This record gives sequence, C-alpha cells and structure tokens, in this order.
Amino acid sequence: MTDDRITFHYAPQTRAFGTRVLLEELGVPYDLHVMDTRAGDQLKPDYLAVNPMGKVPAISHRGSVVTEQAAVALYLGDLFPETGLAPALDDPRRGSYLRWMVFYGSSFEPALVDHAMKRPPLPRSTAPYADYETVVATVNEQVRRAAPFWLGERFTVADVLWGSALFWVTNFGIFEKTPEVAAYIERVISRPAFRKAQADEAALIAARDAAA
Repeated sequence: MTDDRITFHYAPQTRAFGTRVLLEELGVPYDLHVMDTRAGDQLKPDYLAVNPMGKVPAISHRGSVVTEQAAVALYLGDLFPETGLAPALDDPRRGSYLRWMVFYGSSFEPALVDHAMKRPPLPRSTAPYADYETVVATVNEQVRRAAPFWLGERFTVADVLWGSALFWVTNFGIFEKTPEVAAYIERVISRPAFRKAQADEAALIAARDAAA
C-alpha cells in the first residue's frame, strides 16, 4: 500500500455506510479496514490511535487522518475533482454545498437526537441549532426544492450525505417520511453505488453473524 492509497476505517450498521456509498460513487480504489463494533473493535488501542473518539468513519491518506462524517465526505469530494461530485471553489453552488454539509452534523443530527431522547429544549437564544421545529422545517423546505438533487440538477456529495441520512432517520422513525422526502430518498438509493454498498454491507453482516 502506498501513501496515496486511501484506508477506509469502517464498521457495518454505522454512519460509515454513507462514506462507503461515496467511495463507490467516486469509483476509486481503497483499502477497507473493517471493525465489529459489537465486539468493541473501535475501542481497541490500535483504532483509538487513529480516532480517539472511537467512531467511524475515518480515513487515512497521505500520512493524515480525517474523521467526522462530513469532513471525510468533503475531503474525498475535493480529492477527486474530475468526478464532478464536489462543486469547485468558483462554482456558484459552493457556498450552499458547504452550508448543507456542515448543517447536517452541527444542527440536523443533534436536533433529532435530542428530540428522540426527549431532552428538554434549550432557550432558542442559546441552543446551537435554534430549535427542533426550525431544523425540521428547514430540511423539509430544502427537500421540496431538490430538483431533482440537493443542489439542483447535478448529483453531488451532498446527496450522498443527505440521502443516506434521510434513509436511516426515516427508517428509525425519527424523521417523517413525507411524499417529498420519500421521493428524494428513492432518487438517491436507486443509484448503483448505493445498491452496491448495501449489498456489500449485507454480505459483511452475514459473515459476521455466521462467525458469531
């Protein structure tokens, strides 16, 4: 393995699934480092040396480690500009792209988790994401604007992040699957890269369960 080779630290049934979809969309080679979170692999010293949080996804590339789901996606999209999956610096969509990539981790997921856990809301003036209702309304409005994709006519890294996220949160019942949300999800999950990532993950889960 050369320094230019991507090592993808991955575990089935985690947020890392979206990164696997993205790598398939990019069509680039990578080395897969699979962990079993049920066995606590992510908390072993060798992986904590990669990511002290003990979370996936993470990638190792050119001597550096990138963690955090959105950061990994941004890094990979910019690493392969020839794929056209990340708006370039001079693309008018770049600002909106960065906004939505960061909004997912800074507002959307925290708001949904707090709501699902029935945590008391903070005053809007001090809450990092305003309030749950505003976050949900903002995302639903963006989905209604998706024509057909998150930033317009072209599929981007943002669709991998948001399509995968909405697929999971609606399946868990913590975000309403309105007709518009369902249609958007279908546009993302019907793509060959998503289907391949699903099949590969199912095979890993089956092998893990058989070994157990």
